[in-house]
Amino acid sequence: QVQLVESGGGLVRAGGSLRLSCAASAQAFSTYAMGWFRQAPGKEREFVATINWSGGSTYYADSVKGRFTISRDNAKNTVYLQMNSLKPEDTAVYYCAADILPLATRAREDYDYWGQGTQVTVSS
Repeated sequence: QVQLVESGGGLVRAGGSLRLSCAASAQAFSTYAMGWFRQAPGKEREFVATINWSGGSTYYADSVKGRFTISRDNAKNTVYLQMNSLKPEDTAVYYCAADILPLATRAREDYDYWGQGTQVTVSS
């Protein structure tokens, strides 16, 4: 079993930045693909970014390309989401997810474990 704990959310103005962190309690963290998803009020949970086991491959939703960066530190069992140039449309609860398979994936159904989420609010 894997436990994921997100942190770093908060309230920022449009154009600002936040860095989210996700700490994993998993001995095999370095073999997992990891992802970030978000869910805004009244909407389905949507894909944001994913990273493969080594950090060598990353993929992003079109809506965040060029603004968000996913990274990982396997020595710390932690994945990050650096969010720059934030927009009000980015307001959502952000969830960290782990896939026990090593290749990055955009598919929500591929992820095996989920954190509880952290709120990101971007004001105009």
